[in-house]
Amino acid sequence: MADTPPTIDERAHAIVDDFSLFDDWMGRYEYLIEIGQKLPPMDDALKTDATRIHGCQSKVWIHTERDQHRMRMQGDSDAMITKGLAGLLIRVLDDQPPEAVREANLSFIDDIGMREHLSSTRNNGLHSMIEQIRTRAARLAESAEAESDSAVSSSNA
Repeated sequence: MADTPPTIDERAHAIVDDFSLFDDWMGRYEYLIEIGQKLPPMDDALKTDATRIHGCQSKVWIHTERDQHRMRMQGDSDAMITKGLAGLLIRVLDDQPPEAVREANLSFIDDIGMREHLSSTRNNGLHSMIEQIRTRAARLAESAEAESDSAVSSSNA
């Protein structure tokens, strides 16, 4: 059996530790941009209205799907900081159970001081990303529950 990936809280704690290494916000912004640059390329076919994060000033796409009992995510943006924010969320939430993503405590964003150093439009975009990821996670969790209920009903027939 494969090793279980780190939990959301473990990943969030690691990000707080990473950001604490920088003394100033220029270094933190550069690191955020680097996180975005390290995102795997997203297939243009996945950049649809359904995967676009509405409410962001920049164009941002986050594709979500279920892979067995885990939520898989990919993302991209046409703006470097926004792509970094998407990368930050993906780094923490990818390969987690959809139920955990839906309920995740994302206070690490405040712990690293991100919200207070973003413009109001980027903060609104970050909020939109979080809310839409939670909504998608809820849908994936509900579809998993429906499949599970269906399988139980079939085995009891």
